[in-house]
Amino acid sequence: MAEDRVTVQVDGRRLSLSNLDKVLYPEAGFTKGQVIDYYARVAPVILPHLRDRALTFRRWPGGVQSNPFYEKDAGRHAPDWVKTAKIASGGRGQSSDVNAYPLVNDVPTLIWAANLAALELHAPQWTVGPRGARRNPDLLVFDLDPGEPATIVECCRVAERLRDLLAADGLRLYPKTSGSKGLQLYAAVKTATPEDTSAYAKAAAKKLAAETPGEVTAAMTKSLRPGKVFIDWSQNNPHKTTVAPYSLRGRPEPTVSTPVTWDEVEACRRPAQLKFLSDDVLDRVEEIGDLFEDLHDDPVKLPRARAGQ
Repeated sequence: MAEDRVTVQVDGRRLSLSNLDKVLYPEAGFTKGQVIDYYARVAPVILPHLRDRALTFRRWPGGVQSNPFYEKDAGRHAPDWVKTAKIASGGRGQSSDVNAYPLVNDVPTLIWAANLAALELHAPQWTVGPRGARRNPDLLVFDLDPGEPATIVECCRVAERLRDLLAADGLRLYPKTSGSKGLQLYAAVKTATPEDTSAYAKAAAKKLAAETPGEVTAAMTKSLRPGKVFIDWSQNNPHKTTVAPYSLRGRPEPTVSTPVTWDEVEACRRPAQLKFLSDDVLDRVEEIGDLFEDLHDDPVKLPRARAGQ
């Protein structure tokens, strides 16, 4: 029996969508058609944060109860109108295979990705230049990951400290939920080398860990994380990615990595206060717009190391 398909026109592009009634989030009864609808409706605010970034898809074609897989190379099944960037994937000591990374710069490409059950869209902290080369990072990111029994509540307290610490260097941090357990902080920066952001973030993370070793860790060792907030500075490595703002997550429910205000961060005392599902996010966007809209307006020249370090 042939799978159900429907052909649609999106901004002049012809798309064949399949299995729209397939439930991808069984706990919520959330279907593939609803995933596609979410991305179509959130497109005005998500696309500026994806533009010219070499994305990695995390796909769940069997639904979130099945095993997902990461996909970096879109060349095998992408329509000829999908823009790609051919870039070596590995870092130092890793494979340097060249992949045709998808550039999700428009609504048709976003819908095409959603139809692949690419629930999560992961983006690097740099953009692709006109000839397909990596530019230097334009974003600094801190990924705050709580080790049980710590939660996003403890992440909020660490985020406040990072905000105040980095303000001394003129950096303005923008917070968002990870859509999973933690919190992520972004700042727009100017860098001279690809390594600048990692060095800066590592120094800041180690400073907070040294001040409160019982609450914060900057070490990659997982055995050191229970009860602490791990400040993952390594997401600034040019070969790593972070889930994009407004991306769905492959959780039991269709949670979203959601930009939030600092007032919301400061007020957080229960994890449920910073849990947002797809409908919540669409309502927030309609009411308050994109809280990350101004993220790139005033990039700060990033020092090679934190002041005083």
